[in-house]
Amino acid sequence: QVQLVESGGGLVQAGGSLRLSCPASGRTFNKHAIGWFRHAPGQEREFVAAISWTGGSEYYTDSVKGRFTTSRDNAKNTVYLQMNSLKPEDTAVYYCAAGLLYSGDSRSYDYWGQGTQVTVSS
Repeated sequence: QVQLVESGGGLVQAGGSLRLSCPASGRTFNKHAIGWFRHAPGQEREFVAAISWTGGSEYYTDSVKGRFTTSRDNAKNTVYLQMNSLKPEDTAVYYCAAGLLYSGDSRSYDYWGQGTQVTVSS
């Protein structure tokens, strides 16, 4: 069992930065890949980034490449999503999720946080 709680969302102007944190509880956290997803009003949930359980591999959806970076500190049971050069179209509720399979498919993730709102003003 893994429990996740996102934090770090907020309101920021276009071009600004935010760092989301996803601390987790559970003995097997460091054996889980972590995915980041977002859900904007009127749109389907979208994959943003994923990081393998070792932290040695990561990948991103094209729209955030070069702007977002995910990392993890297994000693602290925490995964981060650093978001730079934010754009209004990044506005969404952001979720972290844990799963045994390193994937961009939300169906691969078994445990989800409650989400944190990110709003980017123009």
